[in-house]
Amino acid sequence: MRVDVLALQSFYASPLGQTAQAMAGRRMVDAWGDCKGLDVLGFGYATPFLTPWLPTARRVTALMPATQGVERWPSCGPNLACIGDEDRMPFTEAIFDRILCVHALEEAENPRVLLRELWRLLAPEGRLMIAVANRGGIWARAESTPFGQGRPYSRSQLAGLLSDSMFQPVAWSRALYGPPLSWKMATGGAAETWEGVGERAWPALGGVILVEAVKRLYADSLPGQGRRVLLAQPAAARF
Repeated sequence: MRVDVLALQSFYASPLGQTAQAMAGRRMVDAWGDCKGLDVLGFGYATPFLTPWLPTARRVTALMPATQGVERWPSCGPNLACIGDEDRMPFTEAIFDRILCVHALEEAENPRVLLRELWRLLAPEGRLMIAVANRGGIWARAESTPFGQGRPYSRSQLAGLLSDSMFQPVAWSRALYGPPLSWKMATGGAAETWEGVGERAWPALGGVILVEAVKRLYADSLPGQGRRVLLAQPAAARF
């Protein structure tokens, strides 16, 4: 059972959620830059991390799982969010240059099927970035946050899953070294100190693992993946 979209909204509106967005989000921007002229998809609950690319990307779309629920996003301007099933996403193949996956893999019913569906949507030279709770970090044990829900991963587990799904990991990083507490000592400006110390002193213990992967060609078909996919688009978005 996925975390409900209202609970996700509430978390990212809190000081702790805003800190998580800032610390993990800067890693994403460092990796992808401004995505100028690119088509970007966020799957799961990625909207807090997609905003930096709205002014420069050719298109930004947020797809949220039906079992999670969907929100209107962004709050101002045309809606760019839609809802769909993780095994039958409502887009044609090879349409996105960048796919960001947040709060998605940990609660997927079948992670391999989800990744193969993302593989289908990604352009041949495209990049996939996944943020997941680190099995060895304390955030995976914080059930009061979305990172404490579902199935956390170690780096080796994530690498094996990506390889099985025809992705090649090319870059790894971690974020969220501070404790998952809404105290002043763990949020806001103090989070910068936690991140700096954590990266140097205990780099493997970041609360979130971020991996960037590229699409490998010539994948075998998964059983039962011959279903027809109906195409749809979010309101006011042009495909």
